[in-house]
Amino acid sequence: MGFLSGFSCCFQSSSGDRGTRILEEQPSSIISELCRQFSLSEMQSATNNFHNSLKVGKGSFGNVYKGYLENSSTPVAIKRCWEDSVNEVVLLSQLQHPNLISLVGFCIEGTELVLVYDYMSNGSIRDHLHRGNIDPLPWKRRLQICIGVARALHYLHTGAKYTIIHRNIKTRLILLDSNWEPKVSSLLISKRRALSTSKSLTRVESDVKGTLGYLDPEYYNTSMLTEKSDVFSFCIVLLEVVSAKPAHEINREYFQGFNKSLRSSANEIVDPILKSKIDPDCWKTFVDITKRCLLMEGRERPDMGEVEVELERARKLQEEADAKN
Repeated sequence: MGFLSGFSCCFQSSSGDRGTRILEEQPSSIISELCRQFSLSEMQSATNNFHNSLKVGKGSFGNVYKGYLENSSTPVAIKRCWEDSVNEVVLLSQLQHPNLISLVGFCIEGTELVLVYDYMSNGSIRDHLHRGNIDPLPWKRRLQICIGVARALHYLHTGAKYTIIHRNIKTRLILLDSNWEPKVSSLLISKRRALSTSKSLTRVESDVKGTLGYLDPEYYNTSMLTEKSDVFSFCIVLLEVVSAKPAHEINREYFQGFNKSLRSSANEIVDPILKSKIDPDCWKTFVDITKRCLLMEGRERPDMGEVEVELERARKLQEEADAKN
């Protein structure tokens, strides 16, 4: 299984979007001050010249290979990019958070752009939800993974020099290390704006990009992007994690009547593997924050800091219930 790229085909409007991609014209000499720069020959050596037998992922932005750097026995994930990914190089080289994927280095040589990441040995959370040959994740582990993702998004929205809106949160891009710690990946289409000290939302006009099934309907309909668009997408991830249904099924089966469904018994909604495993108080807390994230107007949704706090509370309630049993 190992690291999967998760860079599946994304929906985007036909007009193209240069947007505010961060420092994307910066020369490699400047970027190399922020992280390690490799030669193309080093990348070819690490992947046996990008041999198909080492390919572990493929998507619309490039192929991902499992490789080994010279004099190292620790595997890395090496993405040979088809699209311009300098934005991600600059972003990840400046951002530091335990729940964001770590950029080891990069290679820019001729027409080649290659990115090197830490290798995620447990693949993506999507693998563990939708692949029948992989052991299903227990409820507390799923909840802990969601908390980690919430922390990463909260950091992107408020913890860096700029507010960074991911724009493509989905289970395929949430990778799991050997300790099951989640790592949010792929900042390729992220947007930045200046941090705001006001509680009012700052909207960024943007051509619509993201993945159908996870897209915020307000953003889709108005082309106005805020951090609350990430909140909505994360809510779809929450529903996918608890139900083990893919996003398109969640939208088709639940979206119109999901508030009614969420008020019903947990056993009618959750992954059958989890039946009778979720404490009622934990479930109520999980449902309450999920319903608020689904609100149609972004300004009515909670921010990621509040989402993180409520998920932490749900975990605590589950742990207290388990301790009594």
